Amino acid sequence: MVLCIDYFWLKYKKIKPSFDKDLFNADVEGSGYEYPMVLIQILMCNEKEVYEQSISAICQIDWPKDHLLVQVLDDSDDESIQWLIKAEVSKWSQRGINIIYRHHLVRTGYKARNLKSTMSCDYVKRYEFVAIFNADFQPNPDFLKQTVTHFKDNSKLGLVQARWSFVNKDVNLLTRMQNANICFHFEVDQQVNGVLFGFNGTTGVWRIKTLEDSGGWLERTTVEDMDIAVRAHINGWKFIYLNDVKVH
Repeated sequence: MVLCIDYFWLKYKKIKPSFDKDLFNADVEGSGYEYPMVLIQILMCNEKEVYEQSISAICQIDWPKDHLLVQVLDDSDDESIQWLIKAEVSKWSQRGINIIYRHHLVRTGYKARNLKSTMSCDYVKRYEFVAIFNADFQPNPDFLKQTVTHFKDNSKLGLVQARWSFVNKDVNLLTRMQNANICFHFEVDQQVNGVLFGFNGTTGVWRIKTLEDSGGWLERTTVEDMDIAVRAHINGWKFIYLNDVKVH
């Protein structure tokens, strides 16, 4: 009952994070905006059904090619799926996209170990931000322009988190109920400004310095997203949640 009241109160009062529209203008074309170096990581594990759509969507993100690197981080133990993913990466590489494939040979530690080992690569030092996506998410082309620009002139901002949306939400009663439950989480739990909330594990952009300052990804837990978020908050980093930026 209390949660329902909270939800309708937020709707009635139209409470949502407020940002400086002039400072964080998503339309940066022709504005003299200096595009920072951005790393995009797509995490996969035997994702035969969605790997192609995910890689395709991310390779079509609108950002200068020389300021962007896409990493496909594959935990698959099925060699046939590994070859499919490699072929898709090769296809986009031949089209001029800066994209690389990394297969995680040591599977202990799962997602956290995969992220940790990747962030230790020497070339990562060239990048200022990292956007993280699970394989079943396909961002719109303007995703980085709607998120990365929020870091401008905000040196203590460590994470910009976007909202999830679902393409199959109206398939049946079960999917409608699941959608209502998760939408409630985003509308109430995260529709706040300046209050602690966790990284959702995907559709977020981190300042790489924040990850380093907070000890990086640790394999001690299976909820590495919340673990790193708590450590970042303790170290004084701020988060922004963008309810209007949806990734399906």
